[in-house]
Amino acid sequence: MAVKIFTRKIKRMEKPLLPLIVEPKELEDKISTKELLIVDLNEPSVYARGHIPRAINLPFTSLIAPRPPAMGTIPNAESLSSTLSSIGLDMGRHVVAYDSEGTGKASRFLWTLDVVGHPKISLLNGGFHSWAGEGYPLEIEVNASKPSEFRAKIGNTALAGKDYILDHLGDDEVVILDCRSPAEYKGEDLRASRGGHIPGAINFDWMLAVDRDRNFRLKEAEEINKLLIQLGVTPDKEVIMHCQTHHRSSHTYLVLKSLGYKKIKGYDGSWSEWGNDPGVPIER
Repeated sequence: MAVKIFTRKIKRMEKPLLPLIVEPKELEDKISTKELLIVDLNEPSVYARGHIPRAINLPFTSLIAPRPPAMGTIPNAESLSSTLSSIGLDMGRHVVAYDSEGTGKASRFLWTLDVVGHPKISLLNGGFHSWAGEGYPLEIEVNASKPSEFRAKIGNTALAGKDYILDHLGDDEVVILDCRSPAEYKGEDLRASRGGHIPGAINFDWMLAVDRDRNFRLKEAEEINKLLIQLGVTPDKEVIMHCQTHHRSSHTYLVLKSLGYKKIKGYDGSWSEWGNDPGVPIER
């Protein structure tokens, strides 16, 4: 199968090429723009059956480096540099990510770009569900970008670790947002050696922000904001999100980012680390 190689001359742009949450029509209108890098987070077999034109496939496994029992931890800078260079990323490119599974994988990828300080990112609202379900064009040809020399540096602005959370337990200015299901939060659905939640954590199932009737798009901002405020989650607080492996909670991270929350972090160790560590406290 032929592989198309895209080359480009990057022009620095003052304004974002696309909004953080981008609609299919907005993406279609810009799809031939050279600065655009569309990344498909589906399995290669799914990608091969049809994908957005010009999209490059990136295996989700390249975005995690399990450190058992923590199964969703971020790779080191060297590994990320190799991965991001392989898709031709540089600071001039605007990345749009999507998948076919509710955009959790795409969100994890975009959170990773936040961690390494790449500012030009967009999540396709609804992902492949909205694009294909609403009749936008597909292709089956495999695409690739000319490799770049991206140098990743792991920052702490968007990343929180276990020790950071322990240091902020009981801090009124910090919210721990547990994006798992209510059953996981209560310890009824056991996925680690211990069930329950981080002390003081607030439960916000990540699917509460998703409208299944509109091809898995985000619900209206006003509706999501109302839910969050009712829970005491407000933009003046620092919000640290987690789930089991920081997959679902990456989606919530992008939701809060789209709502204008500035002080947000993802806990990549998540419950797979916390729930398996007998040395840290839990609640039920």
